[in-house]
Amino acid sequence: MIPTELTYREKLQPWCIVRQLPKMQNIVVARFTRRNDAEKYLSVLRRLLPTAPHKIIFASMLDRSSAR
Repeated sequence: MIPTELTYREKLQPWCIVRQLPKMQNIVVARFTRRNDAEKYLSVLRRLLPTAPHKIIFASMLDRSSAR
């Protein structure tokens, strides 16, 4: 059985950078405790991968099945 709840570590890091894929799929690229850290990491990602769409989300109540 695959657990659908967030782990304790994931709950401590609610800010996520998500890469958007076709067919409404998402992959969590990185997790952060502070939004400021996520924004800085996102700016680096946008410089390294300018054509890949990434977003910052707050995922404290998000379960794993919808984040992938």
